Amino acid sequence: MQRSSALTPDDAIYRKIARRIVPFLFICYVVNFIDRVNIGFAKLQFLQDLKLDDAVFGLAAGMFFVGYLVFELPSNLLLERIGVRKTLLRIMVLWGGLTVLLMFVKSASMLYLLRFLLGAAEAGFFPGIILYLTYWFPNRQRGRITSLFIMAVPLAGILGGPLSGWIMVHFHDMLGLHGWQWLFLVEGVPAIVLGVMAMLYLDDRPTHAKWLSEAEKAHVAAALEADRKQRGAHLAPPMRLADVLRNPRIYLLSAIYFCVFMGLNAVGFWIPTLLRYVGVQQIGNIGWLSGAISVCTAIGIVAIGRSSDRHAERRWHVAGCGFAVAGSFLLLPLAAHSVPFTVALLVVASICIYATLSIFWTIPTAYLDGGAAAAGIATITAIGAIGGAVSPSLVGMLRAETGSVYAGFAVIAVLLIAGMVALLWAVPAPHRDKVGAVRPAALK
Repeated sequence: MQRSSALTPDDAIYRKIARRIVPFLFICYVVNFIDRVNIGFAKLQFLQDLKLDDAVFGLAAGMFFVGYLVFELPSNLLLERIGVRKTLLRIMVLWGGLTVLLMFVKSASMLYLLRFLLGAAEAGFFPGIILYLTYWFPNRQRGRITSLFIMAVPLAGILGGPLSGWIMVHFHDMLGLHGWQWLFLVEGVPAIVLGVMAMLYLDDRPTHAKWLSEAEKAHVAAALEADRKQRGAHLAPPMRLADVLRNPRIYLLSAIYFCVFMGLNAVGFWIPTLLRYVGVQQIGNIGWLSGAISVCTAIGIVAIGRSSDRHAERRWHVAGCGFAVAGSFLLLPLAAHSVPFTVALLVVASICIYATLSIFWTIPTAYLDGGAAAAGIATITAIGAIGGAVSPSLVGMLRAETGSVYAGFAVIAVLLIAGMVALLWAVPAPHRDKVGAVRPAALK
């Protein structure tokens, strides 16, 4: 007998929602991540032009996350009040404009200031989107949906690596501008355009969506309400906004995310440098290899996200990926004279760190709701942003001190291992009720 491939009404509704909002958010995140890490490519030229060193680059990369940290919580709480449309308009127009201004950098202090302001402008983008997805999708759908959204990061690498290399090589000295100046100009403008489009295209909540029928809106509302009741029945006590800001469990999750972000930025900012370090000298070739790593990453994180949803299992998927990243970092010195070995380790590290990022967010969003979700997500990402600031600075400082790019990666590997052990302790395995449904156990 032939198996029916027809979608259930539930599947059809969430596929319709996903087709409407996820591709646009995906494109926004692609542009966001290209603008965040394109300094890693620009440094291959501007360090020499401006007579700066790797320690300055590392600190400049980290300054982004200082601004991010300061404005993260206010931005996410504001999104809860004014909606995603106005929030994305503000965030994306500002960050696009500041990216363009980076082309006028003349000194280290100016670079630090603009990177700080860029982080302040972008604060709230990623946690805001994570919060926004909770308005549309119940917990059982979020592993796959978040993975699809996070897949924008490797796609940003697929496009951004070759594009950045091509711009820097082919636009160099055009109209008297260096290649790295053209890089910031060309890659900053799309964010401004998308910010205006977000205001026109998105809906703040399912109840505002004219493209959903009343029955579909009721179905989504019922599914989200069932999630809320499940949290209330199985987790004690339910968290209010004030509870979040003084709850030690939130800060434990924040510390774990700090370790994840350390690994994330080590991969995001230092892949071009690592490739040059092992003998890939041409900027164009570095761009294409970075793009190839990102292709593998895109495939890997979707597969891992689907596996996590299919098995209704989060903690070991996160921890296993985190341990794999740490192992890859620790093995990098053994690949110091081999481009293929280095690329293979970077593929594993890149797949697993972005899979860790996407699946991690299914854990706190399973415990938080409403204003508590806005505050909790923002608190976790803000503290994680400290790791984002520390990571590139640490690698740059230790490289300047030791002459080796690998010393910083070893330190980050140890922190990742500690973070994954803490996650396995803090997040108990979920239990199944009498009908076999998976229910989250209370955080320790």
